[in-house]
Amino acid sequence: MTKRPTSAGFKRTRNDHACETAEDYVEAIDGMIAAHGECRVTQLADQFGVSHVTALKIVRRLERDGLTTTEVRKPIELTRKGKRLANRCRDRHDIVHRFLLAIGVSERMAAIDAEGIEHHVSPETLERMRNIAQSARP
Repeated sequence: MTKRPTSAGFKRTRNDHACETAEDYVEAIDGMIAAHGECRVTQLADQFGVSHVTALKIVRRLERDGLTTTEVRKPIELTRKGKRLANRCRDRHDIVHRFLLAIGVSERMAAIDAEGIEHHVSPETLERMRNIAQSARP
């Protein structure tokens, strides 16, 4: 019989969902700065398929949480805290992606699935995924 999740498991999942948007946006901001030298709200709105107002609200929340700094008509900047989060997210995403490839998932599906799984994997599971992905490298 499979053990059912406890209230602690559901609580962790709810917390993971609450962090997903911030993690996705911080990772996207970091990527845009690396690729284009800057990141603007309109770029985020386009990438995530949301309105400018929605992207702006999220960026303001990131600023409130100490992850970004913004000024009117200026590019978005990541704070030191935001850069650390972006790096952790990118690393976690890479591990999950490489793990999925190591177990035979197609590149296309691994890319899609990693976007969701990365937000919900525990540190213990992530470490096992890292070990499997590393042992599968040629």
